[in-house]
Amino acid sequence: MVWRLKRSLGWFKSRLWDSLGPGLISGAADDDPSGIATYSVAGAQFGTSLLWTALITWPLMSAVQMMCARIGMVSGRGLTAAFRHKFPRPIVMAAISALLIANTINVGADLLGMADAAEMLTTVSSHLWVIVFAIGISWATIRLRYHQIARTLKWLALVLFAYVFSAFVIHPDWSAAFHDTFVPSMPHDREGWETLVAILGTTISPYLFFWQAAQEVEEEKAAGRNTLGKRKGATRNEIRTRKFDVGIGTFFSNLVMYFIILVTASTLHRNGFTNIQTSKEAAMALLPLAGRMATTLYTVGIIGVGLLAIPTLTGSAAYAFAEFLGWRQGLDKRLKQARSFYLMILASTVAAVIMDFANISPVKALYWTAVINGVLAPFLLVGILIIAADYKLMNGQPSSRLGKSVVAIATSAMFLTALAMFMV
Repeated sequence: MVWRLKRSLGWFKSRLWDSLGPGLISGAADDDPSGIATYSVAGAQFGTSLLWTALITWPLMSAVQMMCARIGMVSGRGLTAAFRHKFPRPIVMAAISALLIANTINVGADLLGMADAAEMLTTVSSHLWVIVFAIGISWATIRLRYHQIARTLKWLALVLFAYVFSAFVIHPDWSAAFHDTFVPSMPHDREGWETLVAILGTTISPYLFFWQAAQEVEEEKAAGRNTLGKRKGATRNEIRTRKFDVGIGTFFSNLVMYFIILVTASTLHRNGFTNIQTSKEAAMALLPLAGRMATTLYTVGIIGVGLLAIPTLTGSAAYAFAEFLGWRQGLDKRLKQARSFYLMILASTVAAVIMDFANISPVKALYWTAVINGVLAPFLLVGILIIAADYKLMNGQPSSRLGKSVVAIATSAMFLTALAMFMV
């Protein structure tokens, strides 16, 4: 009896883990060093007053990512390929060019944030770590096949629990945290609105739209559906499984966001450290306030999520351009089979490394990248909504009325916060 129970539990855990894939990876990649920096800035400057945003962004992010997943699953195409069938080429080119610029800045800032964290742990110069991480991540992206990369990214997602553990190490004021979680406090000045735009931009982030849809195509290719005709359409069970996957991934992402804000609010803000310039400064400020364990968890988390996020940043832009220009593409391809696709990944990484030697503040770069994404995302969401409602392009499986309503709310919220930022 006990043996049967253990076997049943093992089967259940295996099926549960196997059902997690693109949604979990996208959700975890959302908490990249850019996200960590943005949430740290929010916690350091505004304390726990913005904790409520984690409750709001979870359903909005989940609906957006599921809509992108559905586009990839039922159309058999990536997001840019779908855009090409609906919008003029100059508009699509402008959108993916903005994506490439924002992603490259983001990669540069992520590399620098990781390098700062690695320097703290090893005392080796961060300049050397920038090069080491850039070469290592590029080699793995080009050398490994899609299923190997996807499996690795799934396990890397677990490193985000470091931020949850940190919160319990520092013993925050839970009564104040719960109050600010369930009683929203809107910003009162331009700086506050900028931070809110940054939170929305780094949580509902454009590169994840493209990455989610591209991963769905890769998943189908891995299952042997190598032609567009074979990839069109999805069964109810496939869509149900992806909803579960996306729901878990986005919940995980917003849970981590909540605890990063809570940790920095309970340490940095409480003790007057409201102006952090680097990830290293944030971690060092935590040391006397929260102890070495919290500091180590914070720095290890930055490195882990950087390893997870950078391939999604460079990959999403490469997929976008490959679909637009008709290049052979895919992380299942070898370098000689998709040269232009991989050269785009390498070019973005090299440009990011060059940026890192220009003495740019990593936290400012990460923060303003989030702000840029917050302004760009709602325009992309309008296009995604139009595609998701197109009965023909979606092969008779358009998004549900509820899904479209929630994404429309997300789009409106991002437009309104960006407008408020410019008008206050």
